[in-house]
Amino acid sequence: MNIDAGFSGQNASARAKVQAFGGFLTNMVLPNIGAFIAWGILTALFIPTGWFPSEKFAVLVGPVIKYLLPVLLAYTGGKMVAGQRGAVMGALGAFGLIIGAEIPMFLGAMIVGPLGGWIIKKFDNAIDGKIPSGFEMIVNNFSIGILGFILMMFSFIVIGPTIEGANNFVTIAIKALVATGFLPLLSLINEPAKVLFLNNVIDQGIYYPLGMQDTLQAGKSIYFMVASNPGPGLGLLLAYSVFGKKSAKRTAPGAIIIHFFGGIHELYFPYVLMKPLTIIAMILGGMSGIATFQLFGVGLVAGPSPGSIFAYLALTPRGNFVGVIAGVLVAAVVSFFVTSFILKLDKSKDEETDTFEESVAKSKAMKAEGKELLNKDKAVTLNVKKVAFACDAGMGSSAFGAATFKKKLQKENIDDIIVNNYSIENIPEDSDVIVVHKNLVGRTEMSHKDKKIIAITNYLNDPNIEELLEDIKESKKK
Repeated sequence: MNIDAGFSGQNASARAKVQAFGGFLTNMVLPNIGAFIAWGILTALFIPTGWFPSEKFAVLVGPVIKYLLPVLLAYTGGKMVAGQRGAVMGALGAFGLIIGAEIPMFLGAMIVGPLGGWIIKKFDNAIDGKIPSGFEMIVNNFSIGILGFILMMFSFIVIGPTIEGANNFVTIAIKALVATGFLPLLSLINEPAKVLFLNNVIDQGIYYPLGMQDTLQAGKSIYFMVASNPGPGLGLLLAYSVFGKKSAKRTAPGAIIIHFFGGIHELYFPYVLMKPLTIIAMILGGMSGIATFQLFGVGLVAGPSPGSIFAYLALTPRGNFVGVIAGVLVAAVVSFFVTSFILKLDKSKDEETDTFEESVAKSKAMKAEGKELLNKDKAVTLNVKKVAFACDAGMGSSAFGAATFKKKLQKENIDDIIVNNYSIENIPEDSDVIVVHKNLVGRTEMSHKDKKIIAITNYLNDPNIEELLEDIKESKKK
């Protein structure tokens, strides 16, 4: 059984598009995470319930969340679509939203920013080659001025109020879950979505904007914790370390360090995909963690990115440490015991469903399967100069994978191949090989159809990465 079994054909394409949307949101938010953390520190220190309450410094809290952060998001989103001109358009549109709404316009900024970039990009394409010589500057400046004015007014009159209404509806619905005690049910959506690499759609698109609004009023928010808790993943990996088999058991301890302390949750996804029944453990662990957070009435002051225990503790406000730590530990314990029970039920002597390193015969089968999945009949080109490891945000699992592969090359005294990590949307065109998790292949092919794509399932030790290494070694011999 495979948790991905239902995703094929059009469904797989739909999932890739959703992943791409989540990746776009991530690339808009990630460059500005430092600003969000700075605001979180400001809030934790100086609001009336903070560590060092100060009316003088607390006046910064409101303007930063209302003006600075949404404008940064919109600026970045516009720039991703149409460069500097798109960035200016996005910022202009965002200001219309900000002035026209009573709530922080994070979601609106992530819509209007790319929209502004798209508008100016379409305009520039339409007039390309049609501007009389000497009039380029005046056309460029007045086009942004006029279109930016129109977008600002449209955002103020239409987009802002519409998003505010939708936001209020979602906020009321989720707060109703909080009031009735049903917030833990969100784990039924969160945990399956995470292992299918849709976690950024949930976090960046829903929970983080709601959390920022909540923090402005209460100084903290549980919304930052409903999908980012490292506890369930810790419990799962601990269970594999004790009761797992073969390579899963060998690799789980290393994955624990990277997941729990480094905040790279993608490290535990393959372990769930390997035995899909363990998704029950993740759901129950997530639910128990949320219930514990609710019981103690705790929250964080900003979104933990990456979702490591260090980020959790750094963003925990005064008086919340016991509850935050308890929520993480309870989630880990529940996930551990449920996963252990599932693993003990497995009486098989071998790992027929194991997606990790296997015997030579199974490795060959996996290589053939990977090639079939990618519809790539040709072997990796022998003239590899640049290898790109890619993931959703370009800073988590891909960074770890690239660093590991560099070490493998260094051991073979190969130092003339560039190996770097990127988000999928930012993979350089001169890359010879792209390495991604198999669940991100469809999304990668959307943007890089002409590239050699290698699908992996294990960031620590995957047979397809070993095959790439052997191909490179062989090319050096020739």
